[in-house]
Amino acid sequence: MGSCGALGITAGAHRLWSHRAYKAKWPLRLFLMLAQTLAFQNSVYEWVRDHRVHHKFTDTDADPHNATRGFFFSHIGWLMVKKHPDVKARGRAVDMSDLEQDGIVMFQKRYYALLMPLFCFVLPTFLAYYYLDETFSNAWYVVAIFRYVLSLNATWLVNSAAHIWGTKPYDRNISPTNNTFVAIAAYGEGWHNYHHVFPWDYKTSELGTYSTNFTTAAIDFFARIGWAYDLKSVSDELIRKRVLRTGDGTHQYNEQELQARMVDYVNQLDHESEQAVWGWDDKDMNEQDRQDATVRNKAD
Repeated sequence: MGSCGALGITAGAHRLWSHRAYKAKWPLRLFLMLAQTLAFQNSVYEWVRDHRVHHKFTDTDADPHNATRGFFFSHIGWLMVKKHPDVKARGRAVDMSDLEQDGIVMFQKRYYALLMPLFCFVLPTFLAYYYLDETFSNAWYVVAIFRYVLSLNATWLVNSAAHIWGTKPYDRNISPTNNTFVAIAAYGEGWHNYHHVFPWDYKTSELGTYSTNFTTAAIDFFARIGWAYDLKSVSDELIRKRVLRTGDGTHQYNEQELQARMVDYVNQLDHESEQAVWGWDDKDMNEQDRQDATVRNKAD
């Protein structure tokens, strides 16, 4: 259930509905909507609205979880206070027309007050109590409450830790970072520097492995069975150009570029026109070099 809830946020509310990084047929959209309801992080519509504003106005007063206000605020404090007026104003202005045309999203929004308690708390407790023969106390406090709290904090780490600690291989001028721990905890959402530079990439990273990006593995699976399609990603050449232009130097492309420049420099040298000498008494030795040389323990 924890994994289903995570996918509802990462593959559903985030990559599908917030960023339109891929498209999904109605069975997958229905599954992701129910999974997102299980996660209980507000309706898809509200989640997407706040997230789009976050990307458009990162680290400003219009950012719902503005990281410049500190770790606690960006992690959980933003949910404990009234929203800044700029957040409300930008939220009203952000384009949500695509979600308003999605019947599954609007169904959830309309009946969220009924769907959320049922899928987040009632069904998990009942299933563990009835089918797994757990005590009601264990079913409630572990399967429902602990799962919910754990998933919340894993998600919030993307807003807090991944805006403070980590590397910035793609853009050193923004606060989001690449953080491996957050990537694992949040099912692949910790490659945050990449994600803010290329928010339309369905992988939210350029990594080719699934070990730190379970959500990408899930989307690729759904694509294989035909439920997910139009998966958008970024070309290697575009990534390379951005890394070399604005990165912090931690990307492998920086090292490759430096090596390539050294090779080019050596290859382009005009050795034939150089005044090569065999040693000190060579008649072709430059007189200025001779005068600038240091000779120690001279005998005369």
